[in-house]
Amino acid sequence: MNTVSGSAAAQGGDTRRPGGGSGETVAVVGAGLIGRAWAIVFARSGFRVRLHDQLPAALENCLATIGERLADLAHYALIEESPDTVLARISIADSLADAVGQAVLVQENVAEKLEVKRELFTQLDALAPADAVLASSTSWLPASSFTEHVPGRARCLVAHPTNPPYLVPLVELAPAPWTSVDTLARARELYERAGQTPVTLKKEITGFLLNRVQSAVLSEVFALYRDGYADAEDIDRVLKDGLALRWSFMGPFETIDLNAPGGVVDYAQRYGGTYREVAETAVAFDWDPDTIARLDAERRSRLPLESIEQRSAWRDRRLMALIAHKRGQPET
Repeated sequence: MNTVSGSAAAQGGDTRRPGGGSGETVAVVGAGLIGRAWAIVFARSGFRVRLHDQLPAALENCLATIGERLADLAHYALIEESPDTVLARISIADSLADAVGQAVLVQENVAEKLEVKRELFTQLDALAPADAVLASSTSWLPASSFTEHVPGRARCLVAHPTNPPYLVPLVELAPAPWTSVDTLARARELYERAGQTPVTLKKEITGFLLNRVQSAVLSEVFALYRDGYADAEDIDRVLKDGLALRWSFMGPFETIDLNAPGGVVDYAQRYGGTYREVAETAVAFDWDPDTIARLDAERRSRLPLESIEQRSAWRDRRLMALIAHKRGQPET
């Protein structure tokens, strides 16, 4: 189930080609950072997007902000249509019923609060068409924790994006025990048509796949920093100028398969014992305040808080350039 099929997946997500949505409607509920990013994902792929938020202030200047991001994507040739053409597919819905009434997919992006999601999914199930997929963007909550009470719970699941989803195409489809096979298949098809790279979890686990892998890396790098083995900048370099260069186009399993003449078995025979020793001596990071404060002081000496937004925009432009490069490279 974890293999990705289709041309979009083979290219790591097609972030340019319109028409995947064929004019169908996607409702994006919650107009914060992730909601606006999802609106871009679906609109650039040909879906019509109905964007709603219960807080009117969240919708102020929303379309203008999305337009700015679309202009950046156009600059890097990451959309084939003009920003105005893509933006025209996105409209504001004043009510939840208006947002979801014609939707084939509802993408929920509200606060990570269990009771809020439970109540919202009750409403979504009552208001959305009976065949619409109801998906949550939650980063940590399993679908079973907020959909068990829903009459149409078989069409509910988590579709956890990677931020920002219009640049990083991975989306984790995490079903509840009662999510139907048809719902998973339909969701996978819709996200592939939207140019994303879906992966399907076979059962629920806190944090899904990406956050758990990231958690393991963060625990180790924080522990190395806590114990004084290197400063933060050099530890960052270990990833950005080392491991991450390979991992940007192949995963850790393929990496070790290629790092020994006899593949995975050979690699395990050569290095497995050493990895066991490392694991046995590792002390997990407990997120202690003193280490966090020391790291924050080092980071703030290099990047004042008031510059974070500007640096984030730089990050996004670098991602755009990387995506443009990867698209031109052969998969084999």
